[in-house]
Amino acid sequence: MADEAKAKGNAAFSAGKYDEAIRHFTEAINFSPTNHVLYSNRSAAYASLGKYSDALPDAEKTVELKPDWSKGYSRLGAAHLGLRRYDDAVSAYKKGLEIDPNNDALKSGLADAQSAQARSRPAQQPPSPFGDVFSGTEMWAKLTADPSTRALLQQPDFVRTMQDIQKNPSSLNMYLKDQRVMQALGVLLGLKLNARGGPEEDTEMPESSPERKRPAEAEPVKEEKRPEKAPEPEPEPEPMEHSGEEKEVKERKAQAQKEKEAGNAAYKKKDFEAAIQHYTKAFELDDEDISFLTNRAAVYLEMGKYEDCIKDCDKAVERGRELRSDFKMIARALTRKGTALVKMAKCSMDYEPAIETFQKALTEHRNPDTLKKLNEAEKAKKELEQQEYFDPQIADEEREKGNQYFKEQKFPEAIKHYTESIKRNPKDPRAYSNRAACYTKLAALPEGLKDAEKCIELDPTFVKGYTRKGAAQFLMKEYEKALETYQEGLKLDRNNQELLDGVRRCVEQINKASRGDLTPEELKERQAKAMQDPEIQNILTDPVMRQVLNDFQDNPRAAQEHTKNPLVMNKIHKLVSAGIVQMK
Repeated sequence: MADEAKAKGNAAFSAGKYDEAIRHFTEAINFSPTNHVLYSNRSAAYASLGKYSDALPDAEKTVELKPDWSKGYSRLGAAHLGLRRYDDAVSAYKKGLEIDPNNDALKSGLADAQSAQARSRPAQQPPSPFGDVFSGTEMWAKLTADPSTRALLQQPDFVRTMQDIQKNPSSLNMYLKDQRVMQALGVLLGLKLNARGGPEEDTEMPESSPERKRPAEAEPVKEEKRPEKAPEPEPEPEPMEHSGEEKEVKERKAQAQKEKEAGNAAYKKKDFEAAIQHYTKAFELDDEDISFLTNRAAVYLEMGKYEDCIKDCDKAVERGRELRSDFKMIARALTRKGTALVKMAKCSMDYEPAIETFQKALTEHRNPDTLKKLNEAEKAKKELEQQEYFDPQIADEEREKGNQYFKEQKFPEAIKHYTESIKRNPKDPRAYSNRAACYTKLAALPEGLKDAEKCIELDPTFVKGYTRKGAAQFLMKEYEKALETYQEGLKLDRNNQELLDGVRRCVEQINKASRGDLTPEELKERQAKAMQDPEIQNILTDPVMRQVLNDFQDNPRAAQEHTKNPLVMNKIHKLVSAGIVQMK
């Protein structure tokens, strides 16, 4: 029973029906509460729904039951990661790798957890020797109020530099060669500093270097004019070198964007070779934008160069983590890699790395397109597994083993072999028919009914399927439905004794209700069951039928007319057999 429920859960999971999978895995756990695989599978189903708080206890139970099973730690790490407990996730993945050092899923999970851990913690900055002079809006207020720095705020590159220092005061040393920064630092500290950062005794720092005169002239400050003095030598080449580098960086970034646009245009024209050249040039100019790599990967994907696509995606993920790029960009690279892996898949095992890659992408950013690709990959893997497992000869052998156990009345063992037979040849109605008989013997009537219906679906001319279905319905006390099933079977084999006996038993039960021979307990049970039947509910809520029932009680003449209507009488007959109505 546990194996059957587990198989149903796996099938639902592969189809992306995670709620249904959880129900089946829960059912399997009820039958086999010490099976670690069942908890692992249910944890994965919860995680796929984003219910990490539910996935965590199952993952913990998996590890408790099977502490030497590496996959349990993978589930545990994924649950912690989803709950943003990054330290616990890292610990879980590391424990798994101690058991299986070569497990790629654990390695990948550990990398993701460590990356998320790093992103979640603000970088530890050494204390600034200048205190909090760069914090808040006070810095900008001081620079605006002082005439010597007010004009500098009109220079975008200076503003960006001060913003960088404000975000990370420890980066100040990188900018000390810029006289403007030294001038601003002096204003913020209330000191007069020379170009080297030391305090001056009696001279002021020039308002700006000669190259900065234009912004300064836009807002002259009369009170700052002084009689000409012998100018001190100023280390002008150093700030000019910084500005030149900054200008070069801007130009390279702008040129990189132009190359990207040219690559996009070539891609749309399906000129893939040209597109690759442009994206390559763009990344050479600016290696801080991983979109150049993901775009080039898309071109390789279109060209069928899947290995090159994967290399670019891996490089984009690695570089993106170094730069702490947007999660969506990382997810895009992983999704593209997963797509390439799917294209390369030749057997069911080949889909596993693709599925893992899509799952990693979803931990970065839950994108509907990625989720769709994941479901498709899991479905394709399942179908290939069935094809690879298909073997009619072994299926027949397993069915015969099941028959032997059935004769010995060892029904659970028989079910196991019939299930294996179905896996080996899912198109054989005989295995479903035989397993339905086992389920019926074990009083697992819904399962038996389902197998019987599958048997009839596969071969509508297989008479045994109707006897199995009718037997299940009869034991479920659905006598009307069982009678219909037996009558359908008799259309195929009118002399079949098993079907004829089934019809006789159903008629006896229906007539028993009609004669009022049911005990109060039987009547109550039958009525309760009937009220759950949608067909009975529709009859009772039908205004026309309600009037018919009233006529049978109060208007004999009208009732006599109703008896001439076969549709009405058929419904009345159903109500009588259900114990809802009694004829006197």
